[in-house]
Amino acid sequence: MSRWLPVVLVLAILGAGVGAYRFEWGQRYLPWLAADPATEPEAVPPPAGLELPAWDTAVDEPDPVPTDADVVPDRVAAAVTADLADPDLGRHVVGAVGSLTPGGPVWTTGDGRYLPASTTKLLTLGAALATLGPDHTFTTRVVRGERPREVVLVGGGDPLLVSQPLTLAEAESTYPARADVTTLALTAAKALGGRGRVTVRFDDSLFTGPTDNPAWRRDYVPDDIVSPITALMVDSGIAPDQLSRSDDPSLAAAQVFASALASAGLKVVGAPERVVVPPGTEELASVESAPLSEIAERIIDVSDNEGAEVVGHQIGLAVSGDGSFAGGAAAVLDTLRGLGIDVTGDEVYDGSGLSRRNRVSTATMLALVQHAAGPDGEDLRNLVTGLPIAGFTGSLTYRFDEGPAIARGLVRAKTGTLTGVHALAGIAVGRDGEPMAFVFGADKSPDAKKLDAQQALDRAAAALAACRCSTP
Repeated sequence: MSRWLPVVLVLAILGAGVGAYRFEWGQRYLPWLAADPATEPEAVPPPAGLELPAWDTAVDEPDPVPTDADVVPDRVAAAVTADLADPDLGRHVVGAVGSLTPGGPVWTTGDGRYLPASTTKLLTLGAALATLGPDHTFTTRVVRGERPREVVLVGGGDPLLVSQPLTLAEAESTYPARADVTTLALTAAKALGGRGRVTVRFDDSLFTGPTDNPAWRRDYVPDDIVSPITALMVDSGIAPDQLSRSDDPSLAAAQVFASALASAGLKVVGAPERVVVPPGTEELASVESAPLSEIAERIIDVSDNEGAEVVGHQIGLAVSGDGSFAGGAAAVLDTLRGLGIDVTGDEVYDGSGLSRRNRVSTATMLALVQHAAGPDGEDLRNLVTGLPIAGFTGSLTYRFDEGPAIARGLVRAKTGTLTGVHALAGIAVGRDGEPMAFVFGADKSPDAKKLDAQQALDRAAAALAACRCSTP
């Protein structure tokens, strides 16, 4: 036995070391030995042979790099004309490039009016941030019904409401946080005592008008390209099989809610039915969405059609009390006009850009980007921070694989794609360090050349990042 004791001790020490490393026992059970990362950052020595100078606290902070230089239209033309003349883009190409400061020179090409596709979402989210404010949230409630043991799930138009709570792993990788109807049901069940019979109703009357936009192609909703838009949607209206979309998203949300009540111990009687609750009804439970600032970033980043449409309805409610497709579209233009943006001649029929009847000018889109990035656009700043980054995030993650590599990380833009339509709108930082606002669009491109057309616009945007296009 004495012969094996040293071996056992060595194995025990090694096991303890592995456990301490793997499960952080030191930090958990001996906290006084752990460094506080806020006040005691770990000292990491430089590689052997590398001598670093001591930090000189007397050195002044560098002057900020000026960012108000004007673009030089001739330089912009030299940088992008060849790519925008690519025949794969078709016979109608428009473009506009200016500094981030309104009022300076702007390079343009084409007649300026184009079918914006999903770049329409910039108009929608810009108007929403201006109207509702970046801190605005959306509430989904449960209230008492007219009869005893009747509860009503009331939709508040939360664009990112989900059916189930996220797992810990999902929550760590999901932005922004999501409210869910299952958690809402558990809270409501506690308010009802956790047992007994209950009847479920639901109220989605916050939005009015059709749930299928008359300005969309007729097959969009039937073919599950986009969900019907209601004030009570979970999982963007996508069915649990992840392969189809619900014909009635509000009913689907109520069914998830009813199932969660049953799992919490209540006996749910009958099927959910649609009602309208009167004002002042007693509230049993509620869940709150993430702030609009974060919702806007998410919708722009991944080009969320349903989310943009729900937000569009919310703008209509805030501006005119009309929470419909038509009310939202009119409110978007009214709000942009109120920001000092000239929307003369612009036509908007939805919030997502799915409608092929939309027409906006490059001047409108350019002015919006400039306003959101400028000193007066603090409320709209998330319009800029939400823009996908070329080669890294969102709808630009797998684009910009051609053209100057410098564009990756230096071009941020909202994409727009429909059959025969390609658009980009955002910001590019030139080789001189000066940011430029830009809009490119081609809405009569041959469908057979869609990938080539997309790459042509990518190359044009990349050319801005490789260009010294601004005044010294």
